[in-house]
Amino acid sequence: MEFVASWIKPKLEMGDICPIFRRQILIDKRVTKASLYITALGIYEAKLNGERISDYVLAPGWTEYQKRLQYQKYDITDMVMPENELTITVGKGWFRSPMPGWLESDDKKRRQEQPAGIIAEIHLEYEDGINEIIKTDECWEVAASAFQFSEIYDGESYDAGYQIKKWNPAHCFEWSKDILIPQEGEVIRQIGRVFAKEILITPANELVVDFGQEITGYVEFHVDAQAGDKIVIDHGEVLDKYGNFYNANYRSAKARIHYICRQGDQTWHPHHTFFGFRYIRLTEYPTEVKPEHFTAIVVCSELKKTGTIECGNNQINLLISNIDWAQKGNFLDVPTDCPQRDERLGWTGDAQVFIKAASYNYDVECFFTKWLRDLAAAQRANGAVGQVIPDYLPEEKESAAWGDAAVICPWQIYQTYGNKRILEEQFPSMKKWVDFITNTTTKDFLWIGGEHFGDWLGLDAPSGSYRGSSREDFIASAFYAYSTSILIKAGKIVGENVDGYIKLYENIVDTFRKTFPVYHTQTEHILAAWFGLAEDVQSTVDDLAVMINNDGCQIKTGFVGTPYILHVLSKYGYSRLAYTLLLRKEYPSWLYSVEKGATTIWEHWDGIMENGDFWSTDMNSFNHYAYGAAVDWLYEQAAGITHDEENPGFSRVRIEPKTDERMGWLGVSINTRNGIVSSKWNYLNHGIRYDIKTEVPAVIAINNQETEVGPGEYIFWSSKLLMKFETLWQQKAEAF
Repeated sequence: MEFVASWIKPKLEMGDICPIFRRQILIDKRVTKASLYITALGIYEAKLNGERISDYVLAPGWTEYQKRLQYQKYDITDMVMPENELTITVGKGWFRSPMPGWLESDDKKRRQEQPAGIIAEIHLEYEDGINEIIKTDECWEVAASAFQFSEIYDGESYDAGYQIKKWNPAHCFEWSKDILIPQEGEVIRQIGRVFAKEILITPANELVVDFGQEITGYVEFHVDAQAGDKIVIDHGEVLDKYGNFYNANYRSAKARIHYICRQGDQTWHPHHTFFGFRYIRLTEYPTEVKPEHFTAIVVCSELKKTGTIECGNNQINLLISNIDWAQKGNFLDVPTDCPQRDERLGWTGDAQVFIKAASYNYDVECFFTKWLRDLAAAQRANGAVGQVIPDYLPEEKESAAWGDAAVICPWQIYQTYGNKRILEEQFPSMKKWVDFITNTTTKDFLWIGGEHFGDWLGLDAPSGSYRGSSREDFIASAFYAYSTSILIKAGKIVGENVDGYIKLYENIVDTFRKTFPVYHTQTEHILAAWFGLAEDVQSTVDDLAVMINNDGCQIKTGFVGTPYILHVLSKYGYSRLAYTLLLRKEYPSWLYSVEKGATTIWEHWDGIMENGDFWSTDMNSFNHYAYGAAVDWLYEQAAGITHDEENPGFSRVRIEPKTDERMGWLGVSINTRNGIVSSKWNYLNHGIRYDIKTEVPAVIAINNQETEVGPGEYIFWSSKLLMKFETLWQQKAEAF
């Protein structure tokens, strides 16, 4: 659609106050169809005759705004009346907030100085066949709203007793319409509510509400107050070891609600911001506090649940729940690193390590298609990909394993959902990334000389470093090879000539093996094995297993090595060791945070240390999904549900469970594009029982015996003593 409307804004900037625009509309004929097309430079909330026109929150979402800005279309036919008033309030949102909080830059300054504007059209179709467009122009009015302040990091201030005294003409201004695109991503909605679990009086004598679960969203409260009473609410993820409210890890983000009451009963929640929190501190509150007066509203992109995992180990079940909550909390229009501190950015490295797990847990095809279009739009002229997308760090250098999201993410979306359109769209971007490495390295066929994050937060890091001890040139060169190999496969699928990249890949592998004949860390072993760079992969994994055991059966990996460690071990004969790592409760481990009461995934293995102290205030999120990538191992190895690259979208699967009696039982299901596939195994006194359901053709492999099956339900028993594979019962697909 092409907008005929004009961009409008307040003639004078209002600073922190959210402007409210209005248009009064008289209709003297019968309307058969009414549609509102709208977007904003900021976050908007539109109301017609005092009623919200949609449950879409934080519209229009977050994109690479300089090149892509979504607009929304709403059917308002049933809302129009003879006399109408359309109002649109605009907050700073991602568009004008001071993001990121820790860094000052020219780009950040530019964004903060952008206007608060809207563009909108109401398309009316009348019974007599006449059509009319009511558009934003100088006929609209604007005023200061009751939202005295609203932005992403610091929160929101609202005066419930405020009355608008004067409306002024809106001002038309120039802003590109070429960037406008229809809604592409999933709609952001309130998807659930978590009720207050407990009211606490802390040792510091502060009033704190515990919701029992960390969420992303905002708190809704009900209060019976006097006009002018003040409510001040602060947000936090954890309590300190003494039981006191703590949010120093939010860094400069104030994460505060400031509310001025009107007279009487009132219920309210923020409208133009969001928080990551489990606890709220009632810094000011005028009346008696009761749990039933507080509700945490969960806000995220509306995604369909596709994967489920349950098992006989309750702590693993809690870990799975934590991963699920971490994904919901950080899939708010953009795959972010965290939802609480002065960051909340779409880090490319986090996205690529978690995308497989994410795509099994939820249907994220649309979500990532939109984000990858932003990645391509933000890609720099030389092919480099920024550290975050949308690129709010344009002055910062690219990094291996982060920029490789340009290649890894579209390939995984294709593998999970089987739609090659994502490869057709993204292939030019994928190619530009590989070419960027080729053109900027200081040594042919390796990536040498860049600035990288390394194995970020690896536990083998030297003192004072965040980057792990794995060699950065090693990691960069390994991902150079990996991305080139994916580019070749993608190119063949979409019909591109990749002969030159095949030769390039051969040279990369050959040069890598000559340059890095010895591996020094867990992560180096993992990458060499998983990316097929080691000359003897089995020997490399054997050495890795020895290293892990010598380390006390502990993981030493960071963001780069962790997603693959369990897969590498299971694929090359060390499934029991993989289970040992997964089931470990002591630090460092996945279950350590569960033991500490986590309800989401932590950024650090020891975000809360064994003595109860915090890792630091500098960079310590308690809702960070990256290490939750381990969940894809439960789908693919523990439950054994995989497909090969020639059968994307799970059009044909292999089901080869790898069991461990310490789990008791495990049940996994994936709702794929081609049907539901589920795999369950259970340790019983007389053997292991396997229950398998597949709506797609499959190879079932148990105890080194394979059976090809069509869609149907299957039950197998495996004797502990004889380990003999027997089919006892089979039912045809018609039983579904």
